[in-house]
Amino acid sequence: MGLLERCQELFNSSNLYEVLGINKEASEADIRKSYYKVSLKVHPDRAPEDPQATEKFQVLGKLYAVLSDKDQRAVYDEQGVVDEESDVLSQDRCWEEYWRLLFPKITVQDILEFEKKYKGSEEEREDVIRLYVQHEGDLDAITASALCSSQEDEPRLCSIIQAAIKSGEVEAFPAFTKESATKKRARRKRADRERQEAEEMKTEMGLGDEDESLVMMLKQKQQSREKNFNSFLSDLEAKYSKKSPKPQKGKKAKK
Repeated sequence: MGLLERCQELFNSSNLYEVLGINKEASEADIRKSYYKVSLKVHPDRAPEDPQATEKFQVLGKLYAVLSDKDQRAVYDEQGVVDEESDVLSQDRCWEEYWRLLFPKITVQDILEFEKKYKGSEEEREDVIRLYVQHEGDLDAITASALCSSQEDEPRLCSIIQAAIKSGEVEAFPAFTKESATKKRARRKRADRERQEAEEMKTEMGLGDEDESLVMMLKQKQQSREKNFNSFLSDLEAKYSKKSPKPQKGKKAKK
């Protein structure tokens, strides 16, 4: 059975992009990130209750191998076929090793270095604006979802949003511009509680005082309604791990 048929059988779609939840215009980075998130759900170690998890995981690996190869993707986009005889779809390949090569474990030092580069960057500004629009100005949701942020970062995040509103880039949502004092106090109380719990977490992780911001960030992500600690690391793994190894090109295209 070919890759497209197996996708249909396992994911109810023979469209490689639909399986990943993206469209044909997706960038390489978008494909990579989507592949990581979808494959994580069926990783054999994370979905032991799914009897088809291993097969789904292997199929996703092949799917990504096709879409991450410029030539193979071009053929698929133009003709709707994949090269079943290419080394890319080799049956004896260990797709779990391939997956780990793409997404190595993220260390504490990796997170600290990312935080330094991310804060104050254009990427952070774009992310904050996206969250502002997505949550229609709800600061509780925005601060809970923003990467590398804690209560101490709230004034900085607000200034980013206020500048975007002033420039006309986004509309002024009442939830942001007219937030009640009660909500602000409640958020501060949660932050104080998280700070106390973070002290315990810092001791458990063996981190020093210089890593306090990291501890606060991780603690908040654990408490977040939208993202937990694991998904936070998953985003970093998908976005900032090594580039994909280039598979060898095949010769013949088949359905």
